[in-house]
Amino acid sequence: MEWLDPISILLLFVLTVIFFMKSEKFWHRRSRDDFPPGPTPLPIIGNLHIMDLKRPYRTMLELSKKYGPVVSIQMGCQKMVVLSGYKMVKEALVNQADAFAERPKIPVFEDTSKGYGVTFSHGKNWKVMRRFTLTTLRDFGMGKRVIEDRIVEESRFLIEDIESQKGKPFEITTIMNAAVANIIASIIFGERFDYKDPVFLRLLNLISETLRLIGSPSVTLYNTFPFLGFLVRNYKTVLHSMSELYSFIWLIFKERLKELDKNDQRSLIDVFLVRQQEEKSDSNGYFHNDNLISLVNNLFVAGTDTTSTTLRWGLLLMIKYPKVQIKVQEEIARVIGSAQPRTEHRTQMPYVDAVVHEIQRFSNIVPMGLPHETTEDVSLKGYFIPKGTYIIPLLASILQDESQWETPDTFNPEHFLDSEGKFVKKEAFMPFSAGRRICAGETLAKMELFLFFTSLLQRFTFHPPPGITNTDLDLTPAFGFISSPKPYKICAEPRY
Repeated sequence: MEWLDPISILLLFVLTVIFFMKSEKFWHRRSRDDFPPGPTPLPIIGNLHIMDLKRPYRTMLELSKKYGPVVSIQMGCQKMVVLSGYKMVKEALVNQADAFAERPKIPVFEDTSKGYGVTFSHGKNWKVMRRFTLTTLRDFGMGKRVIEDRIVEESRFLIEDIESQKGKPFEITTIMNAAVANIIASIIFGERFDYKDPVFLRLLNLISETLRLIGSPSVTLYNTFPFLGFLVRNYKTVLHSMSELYSFIWLIFKERLKELDKNDQRSLIDVFLVRQQEEKSDSNGYFHNDNLISLVNNLFVAGTDTTSTTLRWGLLLMIKYPKVQIKVQEEIARVIGSAQPRTEHRTQMPYVDAVVHEIQRFSNIVPMGLPHETTEDVSLKGYFIPKGTYIIPLLASILQDESQWETPDTFNPEHFLDSEGKFVKKEAFMPFSAGRRICAGETLAKMELFLFFTSLLQRFTFHPPPGITNTDLDLTPAFGFISSPKPYKICAEPRY
């Protein structure tokens, strides 16, 4: 436990014992006989002793092999139910969508967002904010030509930046984050940022670092024993980073308020502020400043890191498997040549489409999905799951489900192609989750992935730096809330 010194560890243990001995749950931990099976928890720590805290989804995958697709685990005194495999997750999130539509109150997210916004909000607040988000994203062109034009324009800036590297090795993370972030920024803030803007770069660094730390073992322990937060350095760093990000959003919010014109709404913030003014007399309204700050933060973070991470996995996989890269480029050349890639080309390019989908499946960037909570007592596969149960829909178990994928542990675009080379949709393709809490930006993300990926492979051939072969490349993901590739350098050779 490198994040705590020996004295802190001893203090942690003593305080934990006192806390749990005073807790009623410690003395009355009884489950019904038909509660899902799982490993026997120990007093105080539950099943923490068997969990891989750096990659907990791996432990959960192993437990599902032993106990089946519905498994109970315990983190401290918090009972959780892990759902594994396509059929079981679909049964819960889709077939019984309303019963699994809530989010649990996770300490680190409650501390930062206070239950506001959309990602980790609850009840009526979540419904209002999600409806507003979907409507506003559509109004600003999500899935339409206007957003496609912005992605096309941004891909040109990205290509120019890569060309400036002149074929020398460079690290792709920063400029990829910046390019993707500018798409959601244009919707939220009504503007794009220069890739070298120091404030913009600071924000992108805050997002990446926060997502890494939220998935760290020490923050997992904080979520299990929140009264020990004063001992957890990573938790304090997360709070500081989120505070800085919120401050930036607050400054933009105040600037937008000064210039607000309800007849010229240029951003999501503008639309929110107009709604806020319209509902000033409603003391129970939802369009208040706390919801605005949290919502903007949710959308900016979610709209940046997940898509950027997927694209970075894509380029790493192209240099790892150069034969796939060649086939992608051949199809691009055959279908569109040097013309600008557009979304209508996707149906004409089944191999490229299959590769993009397989990048998402293989990279598995949110392996545990975002947690759910039951809104009522539920029966699932003959097991009783009470209202208020913490649910983990194990997306890794779907994207690696042996009953759904021929070679689940291998990067294989053929997963999405039939015998004639035509693209095949797969129901078990759920990187955006499913049900009531499915990713609100799914349509935008799909458009970005296809257009950015196709534009880059059209203009460049990517390969490892000199002295490194494709067999040397490591596909083991880095630790963090988002499963991202470890930092790597890449060379981009212009194709024309």
